[in-house]
Amino acid sequence: MLFVLGFCVFDLICVNLRLILMKVVTIFGSSLPTEASQAYADARLLGTLLAEAGFAICNGGYRGLMEASARGAREAGGHTIGVTCEVWPAKANQWIVEEVRTKSFSERLMTLLERGDAYVVLPGGTGTLAELALAWEMMNKASLSKTVGGNKPLLVMSPYWQPVIACLEQEGQLNSTQKEWRSPAMEIVTLVTGPQQVLDYLNSTACHSERR
Repeated sequence: MLFVLGFCVFDLICVNLRLILMKVVTIFGSSLPTEASQAYADARLLGTLLAEAGFAICNGGYRGLMEASARGAREAGGHTIGVTCEVWPAKANQWIVEEVRTKSFSERLMTLLERGDAYVVLPGGTGTLAELALAWEMMNKASLSKTVGGNKPLLVMSPYWQPVIACLEQEGQLNSTQKEWRSPAMEIVTLVTGPQQVLDYLNSTACHSERR
């Protein structure tokens, strides 16, 4: 009996240790797409590929692309984290294993950033835009980046978000004395075109190694 109990405790410790060491990819995206849409299928494939590569998935925990990416991860046996908010009465979708309940919208945003070792921004609306902007700005300012663990991969889906990136690239033109100046913020974001490119990029970076 004691042997069995000891084995169970050891197994539980190993599982918890694996989750602690596992790299987490926070995924932002719209809550609107349904299972019949291409956007849903792409997010689901992304979750599958990341889980198969050993990454845990973190997202907002609700419907649409959040559900799709969590679903893909769970179907591949991966761990999923859903960061929900008391502002909305809805609970996390069925594909979320670990729900993190926050009290406010701002707390939810910061928790999503803090949990992630990398960020992937899928197509979305103003909520996703706010998440992209906050992640980008927190890493663009050295004094702020410390609060989210420093600079991390920020992968943004193209061509959907390309106009936003192009708009911000114009900032360099505001300084007439340095016409070749390029905003350091542009070095933080990486445009990707699909799930496989996301995985390839993360596998090629230090993000794939264990937490330190």
